Amino acid sequence: MAGGTLTSLAVPDDSAKEQITWSIAPQKPVTPQTDEQDAYNKDHGRPLPTPEILQPTLDSALASYHPKPQGQLHGDYQCGASDVLADLSKKWIKEFEKKYPRVHIAVNPPYAGSLGALELIKGNLDCVFVSRELKPTDIQGFHDAFGYDPLSVPISGGSYRHFGFLDSVGFIVNKDNPINQLSFDQLDAALSTTRNRGGSAATTWGDLGATGAWADKPIHIVGLQPWNGFEEFVRQRVLNAGGKRGEWRPGAASDSTPADPAVHWEKTVFNIAKDVKNDPYAIGYTGMAYVDQAVKVLSLSEHTNGPAYAPTYDNVASAAYPLSRVTYFNVNKQPGKQLDPVMEELMRFILSKQGQAVVSKQQVFLPLRASQAAASTRTLDTAP
Repeated sequence: MAGGTLTSLAVPDDSAKEQITWSIAPQKPVTPQTDEQDAYNKDHGRPLPTPEILQPTLDSALASYHPKPQGQLHGDYQCGASDVLADLSKKWIKEFEKKYPRVHIAVNPPYAGSLGALELIKGNLDCVFVSRELKPTDIQGFHDAFGYDPLSVPISGGSYRHFGFLDSVGFIVNKDNPINQLSFDQLDAALSTTRNRGGSAATTWGDLGATGAWADKPIHIVGLQPWNGFEEFVRQRVLNAGGKRGEWRPGAASDSTPADPAVHWEKTVFNIAKDVKNDPYAIGYTGMAYVDQAVKVLSLSEHTNGPAYAPTYDNVASAAYPLSRVTYFNVNKQPGKQLDPVMEELMRFILSKQGQAVVSKQQVFLPLRASQAAASTRTLDTAP
Protein backbone atom coordinates (compact mmCIF):
# COMPACT_ATOMS: atom_id res chain seq x y z
CA MET A 1 0.00 0.00 0.00
CA ALA A 2 1.30 3.43 -0.85
CA GLY A 3 2.14 5.60 2.12
CA GLY A 4 2.27 9.30 2.82
CA THR A 5 4.52 10.85 5.42
CA LEU A 6 3.85 13.09 8.38
CA THR A 7 6.53 14.93 10.30
CA SER A 8 5.72 15.93 13.84
CA LEU A 9 6.93 17.27 17.17
CA ALA A 10 7.69 20.82 18.19
CA VAL A 11 11.34 20.93 17.14
CA PRO A 12 13.33 22.99 14.64
CA ASP A 13 13.93 21.32 11.29
CA ASP A 14 17.67 20.92 12.00
CA SER A 15 16.97 18.69 15.02
CA ALA A 16 16.32 15.65 12.83
CA LYS A 17 17.43 13.17 15.48
CA GLU A 18 14.55 14.34 17.68
CA GLN A 19 12.01 14.34 14.90
CA ILE A 20 9.63 11.49 14.23
CA THR A 21 8.58 10.56 10.71
CA TRP A 22 6.21 7.71 10.00
CA SER A 23 4.26 6.36 7.05
CA ILE A 24 0.51 6.57 6.80
CA ALA A 25 -1.82 5.19 4.17
CA PRO A 26 -3.50 7.89 2.08
CA GLN A 27 -7.11 8.62 2.87
CA LYS A 28 -9.78 6.86 0.85
CA PRO A 29 -10.68 9.21 -2.04
CA VAL A 30 -13.81 11.29 -1.57
CA THR A 31 -16.06 12.56 -4.32
CA PRO A 32 -18.17 15.72 -4.69
CA GLN A 33 -21.70 15.73 -3.37
CA THR A 34 -24.36 15.02 -5.97
CA ASP A 35 -27.22 17.46 -6.55
CA GLU A 36 -29.51 14.96 -4.83
CA GLN A 37 -27.24 14.78 -1.78
CA ASP A 38 -26.98 18.57 -1.61
CA ALA A 39 -30.76 18.85 -1.72
CA TYR A 40 -31.15 16.25 1.05
CA ASN A 41 -28.53 18.00 3.19
CA LYS A 42 -30.28 21.34 2.79
CA ASP A 43 -33.59 19.84 3.95
CA HIS A 44 -32.38 17.46 6.66
CA GLY A 45 -28.77 18.31 7.52
CA ARG A 46 -25.79 16.32 6.34
CA PRO A 47 -25.70 12.68 7.57
CA LEU A 48 -23.10 12.27 10.29
CA PRO A 49 -19.90 10.41 9.40
CA THR A 50 -18.52 7.38 11.21
CA PRO A 51 -16.70 8.75 14.28
CA GLU A 52 -12.93 8.54 14.58
CA ILE A 53 -11.76 5.69 16.81
CA LEU A 54 -9.74 8.21 18.78
CA GLN A 55 -11.77 10.73 20.77
CA PRO A 56 -10.46 13.75 22.68
CA THR A 57 -10.58 14.13 26.43
CA LEU A 58 -12.76 17.04 27.51
CA ASP A 59 -10.52 19.81 28.86
CA SER A 60 -10.96 19.77 32.63
CA ALA A 61 -10.11 23.48 32.77
CA LEU A 62 -13.27 24.47 30.88
CA ALA A 63 -15.48 26.72 32.99
CA SER A 64 -18.71 25.22 34.33
CA TYR A 65 -22.03 26.76 33.38
CA HIS A 66 -24.23 28.20 36.13
CA PRO A 67 -27.79 28.82 34.91
CA LYS A 68 -29.66 31.99 35.68
CA PRO A 69 -33.03 31.72 37.45
CA GLN A 70 -35.45 30.21 34.95
CA GLY A 71 -37.83 33.15 35.00
CA GLN A 72 -35.18 35.54 33.73
CA LEU A 73 -35.06 34.05 30.22
CA HIS A 74 -37.98 33.48 27.89
CA GLY A 75 -39.01 33.97 24.29
CA ASP A 76 -39.22 32.36 20.86
CA TYR A 77 -36.25 32.52 18.49
CA GLN A 78 -35.43 31.49 14.96
CA CYS A 79 -31.89 30.46 14.08
CA GLY A 80 -30.15 28.96 11.04
CA ALA A 81 -27.37 26.45 10.56
CA SER A 82 -25.13 25.06 7.86
CA ASP A 83 -25.96 21.49 6.90
CA VAL A 84 -23.07 20.03 8.91
CA LEU A 85 -24.10 21.91 12.07
CA ALA A 86 -27.82 21.11 11.92
CA ASP A 87 -27.41 18.14 14.27
CA LEU A 88 -24.99 19.72 16.75
CA SER A 89 -26.86 23.03 16.99
CA LYS A 90 -30.08 21.19 17.84
CA LYS A 91 -28.29 19.13 20.50
CA TRP A 92 -26.93 22.31 22.10
CA ILE A 93 -30.36 23.94 22.04
CA LYS A 94 -32.07 20.88 23.50
CA GLU A 95 -29.77 20.95 26.53
CA PHE A 96 -30.13 24.73 26.86
CA GLU A 97 -33.92 24.59 26.78
CA LYS A 98 -33.88 22.02 29.60
CA LYS A 99 -32.41 24.77 31.77
CA TYR A 100 -34.82 27.41 30.48
CA PRO A 101 -38.24 25.84 29.70
CA ARG A 102 -39.70 29.18 28.66
CA VAL A 103 -37.11 29.59 25.88
CA HIS A 104 -37.86 28.05 22.48
CA ILE A 105 -35.23 28.18 19.72
CA ALA A 106 -36.02 26.69 16.32
CA VAL A 107 -33.33 25.69 13.81
CA ASN A 108 -35.22 24.93 10.63
CA PRO A 109 -34.26 24.16 7.02
CA PRO A 110 -32.89 25.11 4.61
CA TYR A 111 -29.56 24.19 6.20
CA ALA A 112 -26.84 26.22 4.50
CA GLY A 113 -24.31 28.60 6.00
CA SER A 114 -24.54 30.99 3.08
CA LEU A 115 -28.34 31.17 3.21
CA GLY A 116 -28.23 31.65 6.96
CA ALA A 117 -25.88 34.61 6.66
CA LEU A 118 -28.17 36.24 4.12
CA GLU A 119 -31.17 35.76 6.39
CA LEU A 120 -29.22 37.29 9.28
CA ILE A 121 -28.61 40.33 7.10
CA LYS A 122 -32.33 40.49 6.30
CA GLY A 123 -33.16 40.31 10.01
CA ASN A 124 -35.12 37.08 9.59
CA LEU A 125 -32.93 35.07 11.96
CA ASP A 126 -31.69 35.67 15.50
CA CYS A 127 -28.50 33.64 15.09
CA VAL A 128 -26.68 31.45 12.60
CA PHE A 129 -24.44 28.43 13.31
CA VAL A 130 -21.85 28.43 10.51
CA SER A 131 -19.09 25.90 9.88
CA ARG A 132 -16.66 28.26 8.19
CA GLU A 133 -15.37 31.80 8.22
CA LEU A 134 -17.87 34.25 6.75
CA LYS A 135 -17.24 35.38 3.20
CA PRO A 136 -15.91 38.93 2.89
CA THR A 137 -19.05 39.63 0.86
CA ASP A 138 -21.18 38.31 3.74
CA ILE A 139 -19.48 40.71 6.13
CA GLN A 140 -19.65 43.62 3.70
CA GLY A 141 -23.32 42.96 3.02
CA PHE A 142 -24.04 42.94 6.74
CA HIS A 143 -22.02 46.11 7.24
CA ASP A 144 -23.85 47.84 4.39
CA ALA A 145 -27.16 46.93 6.01
CA PHE A 146 -26.35 47.84 9.62
CA GLY A 147 -23.21 49.97 9.64
CA TYR A 148 -21.19 47.45 11.66
CA ASP A 149 -19.92 43.88 11.34
CA PRO A 150 -21.69 40.77 12.69
CA LEU A 151 -20.43 39.28 15.92
CA SER A 152 -18.80 35.96 14.97
CA VAL A 153 -17.70 33.79 17.90
CA PRO A 154 -15.87 30.42 17.69
CA ILE A 155 -17.96 27.79 19.50
CA SER A 156 -16.33 24.42 18.72
CA GLY A 157 -13.41 22.89 16.95
CA GLY A 158 -13.81 21.53 13.45
CA SER A 159 -13.42 17.84 12.78
CA TYR A 160 -10.07 16.12 12.37
CA ARG A 161 -10.48 14.74 8.84
CA HIS A 162 -14.17 14.08 8.19
CA PHE A 163 -15.18 14.87 4.62
CA GLY A 164 -17.53 17.84 4.59
CA PHE A 165 -17.33 18.46 8.34
CA LEU A 166 -14.73 21.24 8.47
CA ASP A 167 -11.62 19.07 8.42
CA SER A 168 -8.24 20.46 9.44
CA VAL A 169 -6.07 21.85 6.64
CA GLY A 170 -2.59 20.70 5.70
CA PHE A 171 0.18 21.89 3.40
CA ILE A 172 1.50 19.12 1.22
CA VAL A 173 4.55 18.66 -1.00
CA ASN A 174 5.81 15.89 -3.25
CA LYS A 175 7.05 12.89 -1.28
CA ASP A 176 10.60 13.42 -2.60
CA ASN A 177 10.80 17.02 -1.40
CA PRO A 178 13.44 17.33 1.38
CA ILE A 179 11.49 20.01 3.29
CA ASN A 180 9.70 18.67 6.38
CA GLN A 181 8.32 21.82 7.94
CA LEU A 182 7.57 25.44 7.10
CA SER A 183 6.43 28.53 8.98
CA PHE A 184 3.59 30.87 8.13
CA ASP A 185 6.26 33.51 7.46
CA GLN A 186 7.83 31.29 4.80
CA LEU A 187 4.48 30.32 3.30
CA ASP A 188 3.42 33.95 3.04
CA ALA A 189 6.68 34.74 1.22
CA ALA A 190 6.01 31.96 -1.29
CA LEU A 191 2.24 32.29 -1.75
CA SER A 192 1.38 35.97 -1.62
CA THR A 193 2.02 39.19 -3.48
CA THR A 194 1.42 41.28 -0.37
CA ARG A 195 3.92 39.56 1.98
CA ASN A 196 2.25 41.09 5.03
CA ARG A 197 4.56 39.06 7.26
CA GLY A 198 7.62 40.80 5.81
CA GLY A 199 10.65 39.44 3.99
CA SER A 200 11.44 38.84 0.35
CA ALA A 201 9.51 36.75 -2.13
CA ALA A 202 10.36 33.03 -2.10
CA THR A 203 10.39 31.57 -5.61
CA THR A 204 12.78 28.60 -5.28
CA TRP A 205 12.94 25.76 -2.80
CA GLY A 206 16.30 27.11 -1.70
CA ASP A 207 14.49 30.24 -0.52
CA LEU A 208 12.56 27.95 1.83
CA GLY A 209 15.62 26.15 3.17
CA ALA A 210 16.30 23.34 0.70
CA THR A 211 19.93 22.71 -0.20
CA GLY A 212 21.92 20.85 -2.82
CA ALA A 213 20.12 19.87 -6.01
CA TRP A 214 16.85 21.31 -4.69
CA ALA A 215 18.16 24.81 -3.94
CA ASP A 216 17.46 26.28 -7.38
CA LYS A 217 14.29 24.33 -8.14
CA PRO A 218 11.16 26.50 -8.68
CA ILE A 219 8.25 26.49 -6.25
CA HIS A 220 5.05 25.47 -8.05
CA ILE A 221 1.95 26.55 -6.16
CA VAL A 222 -1.31 24.58 -6.27
CA GLY A 223 -4.26 26.39 -4.74
CA LEU A 224 -7.98 26.98 -4.95
CA GLN A 225 -9.58 29.63 -7.09
CA PRO A 226 -11.07 32.31 -4.83
CA TRP A 227 -13.63 32.37 -3.28
CA ASN A 228 -13.51 29.03 -1.45
CA GLY A 229 -13.89 28.10 2.21
CA PHE A 230 -10.47 26.42 2.33
CA GLU A 231 -8.89 29.31 0.46
CA GLU A 232 -10.41 31.92 2.78
CA PHE A 233 -9.32 29.99 5.88
CA VAL A 234 -5.70 29.70 4.71
CA ARG A 235 -5.69 33.32 3.58
CA GLN A 236 -6.90 34.50 6.98
CA ARG A 237 -4.50 32.33 8.95
CA VAL A 238 -1.38 32.61 6.75
CA LEU A 239 -1.54 35.65 4.43
CA ASN A 240 -3.42 38.12 6.61
CA ALA A 241 -1.16 39.91 9.09
CA GLY A 242 -0.83 43.30 10.71
CA GLY A 243 -4.48 44.04 10.11
CA LYS A 244 -3.99 43.74 6.34
CA ARG A 245 -5.70 41.26 4.03
CA GLY A 246 -3.31 39.08 2.07
CA GLU A 247 -3.50 38.56 -1.68
CA TRP A 248 -2.52 35.38 -3.50
CA ARG A 249 -0.07 35.22 -6.33
CA PRO A 250 -2.46 35.23 -9.31
CA GLY A 251 -3.41 31.86 -10.67
CA ALA A 252 -5.32 33.26 -13.63
CA ALA A 253 -5.04 36.36 -15.75
CA SER A 254 -7.34 39.31 -15.12
CA ASP A 255 -7.75 42.78 -16.57
CA SER A 256 -5.16 44.17 -14.16
CA THR A 257 -2.92 41.21 -13.29
CA PRO A 258 -1.23 38.71 -15.61
CA ALA A 259 -1.25 35.02 -14.70
CA ASP A 260 1.72 33.72 -12.71
CA PRO A 261 3.12 30.66 -14.56
CA ALA A 262 4.21 29.11 -11.24
CA VAL A 263 0.64 29.10 -9.88
CA HIS A 264 -2.12 26.64 -10.73
CA TRP A 265 -5.63 27.09 -9.35
CA GLU A 266 -8.12 24.27 -9.05
CA LYS A 267 -11.85 24.96 -8.88
CA THR A 268 -12.34 22.35 -6.13
CA VAL A 269 -10.16 20.69 -3.52
CA PHE A 270 -10.52 17.15 -4.88
CA ASN A 271 -7.49 17.14 -7.24
CA ILE A 272 -4.93 19.04 -5.21
CA ALA A 273 -3.21 16.00 -3.65
CA LYS A 274 -3.01 14.39 -7.10
CA ASP A 275 -1.49 17.57 -8.59
CA VAL A 276 1.18 17.67 -5.89
CA LYS A 277 1.94 13.97 -6.23
CA ASN A 278 2.55 14.44 -9.96
CA ASP A 279 4.75 17.55 -9.69
CA PRO A 280 8.05 17.19 -7.79
CA TYR A 281 8.26 20.94 -7.18
CA ALA A 282 4.68 21.58 -6.10
CA ILE A 283 3.24 22.76 -2.79
CA GLY A 284 -0.48 22.91 -2.08
CA TYR A 285 -2.97 23.10 0.73
CA THR A 286 -5.89 20.75 1.22
CA GLY A 287 -8.24 19.38 3.84
CA MET A 288 -6.97 16.32 5.67
CA ALA A 289 -9.98 14.40 4.37
CA TYR A 290 -8.63 14.85 0.83
CA VAL A 291 -5.08 13.53 1.34
CA ASP A 292 -5.68 10.54 -0.92
CA GLN A 293 -2.26 10.36 -2.61
CA ALA A 294 1.25 9.50 -1.42
CA VAL A 295 2.38 13.03 -0.57
CA LYS A 296 4.27 14.56 2.34
CA VAL A 297 2.22 16.54 4.86
CA LEU A 298 4.32 19.30 6.40
CA SER A 299 4.66 20.31 10.01
CA LEU A 300 3.78 23.98 10.46
CA SER A 301 4.79 26.77 12.80
CA GLU A 302 3.59 30.32 13.19
CA HIS A 303 7.08 31.77 12.82
CA THR A 304 10.40 30.52 11.48
CA ASN A 305 12.33 28.56 14.15
CA GLY A 306 9.20 28.39 16.28
CA PRO A 307 7.63 25.15 17.49
CA ALA A 308 6.18 23.15 14.59
CA TYR A 309 3.29 20.71 14.67
CA ALA A 310 1.98 18.16 12.19
CA PRO A 311 -1.77 17.61 11.71
CA THR A 312 -1.86 14.46 13.81
CA TYR A 313 -5.05 13.68 15.70
CA ASP A 314 -3.54 14.73 19.03
CA ASN A 315 -2.22 18.03 17.67
CA VAL A 316 -5.52 18.93 16.00
CA ALA A 317 -7.68 17.86 18.97
CA SER A 318 -5.51 19.87 21.36
CA ALA A 319 -5.53 22.88 18.97
CA ALA A 320 -1.73 22.91 18.96
CA TYR A 321 -1.66 22.48 15.19
CA PRO A 322 -1.97 26.00 13.73
CA LEU A 323 -4.40 25.09 10.93
CA SER A 324 -6.97 23.44 13.19
CA ARG A 325 -10.40 24.85 12.40
CA VAL A 326 -13.36 26.18 14.39
CA THR A 327 -17.11 26.63 13.88
CA TYR A 328 -18.89 29.92 14.55
CA PHE A 329 -21.97 31.41 16.16
CA ASN A 330 -22.98 34.55 14.25
CA VAL A 331 -25.33 37.14 15.65
CA ASN A 332 -26.32 40.77 15.19
CA LYS A 333 -24.96 42.81 18.09
CA GLN A 334 -25.32 46.55 17.78
CA PRO A 335 -22.27 48.42 19.15
CA GLY A 336 -22.92 49.95 22.52
CA LYS A 337 -26.06 47.87 23.02
CA GLN A 338 -26.55 44.78 25.16
CA LEU A 339 -26.83 41.55 23.18
CA ASP A 340 -30.19 39.81 23.45
CA PRO A 341 -29.93 38.02 26.84
CA VAL A 342 -31.08 34.64 25.48
CA MET A 343 -28.55 34.72 22.64
CA GLU A 344 -25.78 35.73 25.03
CA GLU A 345 -26.69 33.05 27.54
CA LEU A 346 -26.90 30.41 24.80
CA MET A 347 -23.35 31.25 23.75
CA ARG A 348 -22.11 31.16 27.33
CA PHE A 349 -23.65 27.72 27.76
CA ILE A 350 -22.11 26.44 24.51
CA LEU A 351 -18.67 27.70 25.59
CA SER A 352 -18.90 26.03 29.01
CA LYS A 353 -17.79 22.58 30.08
CA GLN A 354 -21.39 21.36 29.75
CA GLY A 355 -21.73 22.83 26.26
CA GLN A 356 -18.46 21.36 25.01
CA ALA A 357 -19.48 18.01 26.52
CA VAL A 358 -22.31 18.02 23.96
CA VAL A 359 -19.66 18.35 21.22
CA SER A 360 -17.62 15.54 22.72
CA LYS A 361 -20.63 13.24 22.95
CA GLN A 362 -21.51 13.82 19.27
CA GLN A 363 -18.00 12.53 18.33
CA VAL A 364 -17.71 14.41 15.04
CA PHE A 365 -16.50 17.90 15.85
CA LEU A 366 -13.77 18.53 18.41
CA PRO A 367 -14.52 20.35 21.68
CA LEU A 368 -12.72 23.61 22.32
CA ARG A 369 -9.81 23.69 24.69
CA ALA A 370 -10.21 25.87 27.76
CA SER A 371 -8.00 28.63 26.32
CA GLN A 372 -10.12 28.78 23.16
CA ALA A 373 -13.40 28.86 25.09
CA ALA A 374 -12.03 31.58 27.37
CA ALA A 375 -11.00 33.65 24.34
CA SER A 376 -14.50 33.33 22.88
CA THR A 377 -16.05 34.28 26.20
CA ARG A 378 -13.84 37.35 26.34
CA THR A 379 -15.16 38.27 22.90
CA LEU A 380 -18.65 38.32 24.40
CA ASP A 381 -17.47 40.43 27.31
CA THR A 382 -15.46 42.94 25.26
CA ALA A 383 -17.48 43.19 22.03
CA PRO A 384 -18.43 46.85 21.48
